[in-house]
Amino acid sequence: MYEVIYMKADYEPWWMFEGWEEMVRLRQSFEELEEAIAFANSIMDEMRGCFSKEKTRKEAFTAFWNPGESTYCDGCDDDMQLYHGVFMLHDKKPFCFVKEK
Repeated sequence: MYEVIYMKADYEPWWMFEGWEEMVRLRQSFEELEEAIAFANSIMDEMRGCFSKEKTRKEAFTAFWNPGESTYCDGCDDDMQLYHGVFMLHDKKPFCFVKEK
């Protein structure tokens, strides 16, 4: 099974810090790889129209952001950059499907 994940957090999605699943805004499951890739690409295409910055790591995780879009971090006592992450899991492990930019 393949899962496409969209998360919104004050860190890039490739870090997958403990509790990252609490930041998930959308999780869609697919049996077929082609359908999962098409869905992930459609989300990323939409985000490219909304965000000025994009970075891909490990060929599995893509982060989108606009400089200055921030959220307050209680533990840091400071504003932190907000990131919108898209990635895919296969059998609950990160799955490479995109070239790094």
